[in-house]
Amino acid sequence: MKMFFDFFPVLLFFITYKMYDIYTATAVLIVACAIQTFGHRIIKGRFENAHLITLILVALFGGLTLFLQDDVFIKWKPTAINWLFAIVFIGSRFIGEKPVIERMMGANIVLPSTVWTKLNLAWALFFIVLGALNLYVAFSFDTDTWVNFKLFGLMGLTFIFIIAQSFYLMPYIKENEAPDSD
Repeated sequence: MKMFFDFFPVLLFFITYKMYDIYTATAVLIVACAIQTFGHRIIKGRFENAHLITLILVALFGGLTLFLQDDVFIKWKPTAINWLFAIVFIGSRFIGEKPVIERMMGANIVLPSTVWTKLNLAWALFFIVLGALNLYVAFSFDTDTWVNFKLFGLMGLTFIFIIAQSFYLMPYIKENEAPDSD
């Protein structure tokens, strides 16, 4: 359910673009991100940082797209978000005691600090690559191809990365041993 909640603005953007145009889809994206951000606040009692950052960047880049009637701004938005996340992951090594990935996942899994460091770096590099790929597709292909890539390409690559991360983490995950019953 959380995955759908996190991706529903992109899904609405995609559907609206296919039915109307990039500008209508951009307006829907702004509204959907606001609903997502404040909906999470109402349901969970707190804002989620990723939603807030996304809303701010969507409002900025989407607002420029609508105001100037130029889709170049909305095409830059995924890159800006991914590169901002990369900066946060890289910066977390120098701010605080733990990398950001350990702060996010540390309550659910115990890993050696070297593994947390490698995992954090992997996510930072992944976000950098996603941002670069977005720019390549956005400015090398037509808008229709970019919209398809934004939904299926970015989501698919993220899914593949998470699966690869799971395989990397497998040796460190220990099964809970069931107590012996006599």
